[in-house]
Amino acid sequence: MSTDKLHELDRVLSEILRETPLISTRSEPPPATSPDQPNEQERAVQAPVVDAIPDAADALRRAEQAKSLLAGLGLDTAIRLRWAMRDIRSKRTKLTPVSENDLAALMDLDFVEMREGIVRLTSLGVLTLD
Repeated sequence: MSTDKLHELDRVLSEILRETPLISTRSEPPPATSPDQPNEQERAVQAPVVDAIPDAADALRRAEQAKSLLAGLGLDTAIRLRWAMRDIRSKRTKLTPVSENDLAALMDLDFVEMREGIVRLTSLGVLTLD
């Protein structure tokens, strides 16, 4: 490299390094707070605790029971019934009709019901899939 190019490069680098950085490199201590008052991070972590709503607890209990019902049927049957419920929820029963045996099993388990001639998931069936 020639000396002119080196001087030009040196000048450009010195200009770049002289510019103030976009990100502050100065470290400042956090503002002092009294020990009784939580800082912003602690306030974010200390979100108010809400007691569980009895309906939500009941719904969770029912969902666990529903899932255990499927777990007790056998792996292949549980998978087939879950896919049938997904098809019902997505309204794909015209494309992939649910077999009569699977539909009867889902009705016995109270996962689906017939409304106006249309198969629909019950709330228990929805909880089972979620």
